[in-house]
Amino acid sequence: MSDILIYGAGAIGSFLGYLLAEVPADEGRNVRNVALLGRAGHIRTIRERGLQIDMTGQALKKMLYFEHCFACLEELNASNFAPKLVIVCVKTHALPALCQELLQSGLLQSRLKDATFILLMNGMGNRDVFRMLNLPASRVLEGIAIMGVRFAENGRIELKGMGKTVLEDEIKELEKRELTERFVEKGFEIEFSKNFKEQQYGKLFANAAINPITALTCQKNSIVLSQALRNTVIGLISEAVKVAAKDGIMRDEKEVLKEVYSVAEKTRANTSSMLQDVLNGKKTEIDAINGYIIRQAKKHGIDAPVNEALYELVKARTENDASRSLPL
Repeated sequence: MSDILIYGAGAIGSFLGYLLAEVPADEGRNVRNVALLGRAGHIRTIRERGLQIDMTGQALKKMLYFEHCFACLEELNASNFAPKLVIVCVKTHALPALCQELLQSGLLQSRLKDATFILLMNGMGNRDVFRMLNLPASRVLEGIAIMGVRFAENGRIELKGMGKTVLEDEIKELEKRELTERFVEKGFEIEFSKNFKEQQYGKLFANAAINPITALTCQKNSIVLSQALRNTVIGLISEAVKVAAKDGIMRDEKEVLKEVYSVAEKTRANTSSMLQDVLNGKKTEIDAINGYIIRQAKKHGIDAPVNEALYELVKARTENDASRSLPL
């Protein structure tokens, strides 16, 4: 299989390292085809003890050992690892800094000169940010991961819910076959979509409701199903659907509402990524989710008061240190 670099090996990124590894986790041998690039503490622990994956609901714990683990681009540059595929899994607000790091590293002219980049991230507008690298359009693709993975501690992640990974269909046929083979052997679903933007908006609709509401109420995803919040959810979905229509994605508001409620029901026991960020005192991805809807609404002369209210409240909460210690 083509060598793959996971750039941003947090919860989702580390789990992708497991999914794409050629060597089964229970064989105890080093994975050679996948490299992880992540925070120093997490990478140090993986080097010393391996990556532990707890499969919630399956009573399984898997250990994975990687031959290539990097805490910075300098370490990648000093290695002999030259990936053909780079899967970017950083938070959306970290993407501009990542692009600057790549530009300054010189790797785009050396180890990454032929690599294809897949932006597997929340929100929308990420490809626009990545354009500062001046790469050919054929080398920059997008994807979405619909699965619940929690970063438990350095060197350990927890799978909370199995879902589907969707990538743009433009990826090379050889890489499609290789990626599909790895996902299927691990029991996960991967799809290559010709209508990726529609899939992307589908996730945006769900994220725009679930993430800010859970972050503000400090509740699990099930809170979105509350009758007390029905008008709020209806309002923000109505605004988002109008924005999508201006982008060529025509959806029925009632059908989208059903889909959002379905996601909230299926993940009712999950702690959203935005709530985790708020509780851990980290910057949220609100700008790439509800913020994106607001920017597009203004561009097309659409009112988006519900999204604006949630956006401003999340911003206010993350600027208030006292609120970060609230328990679940």
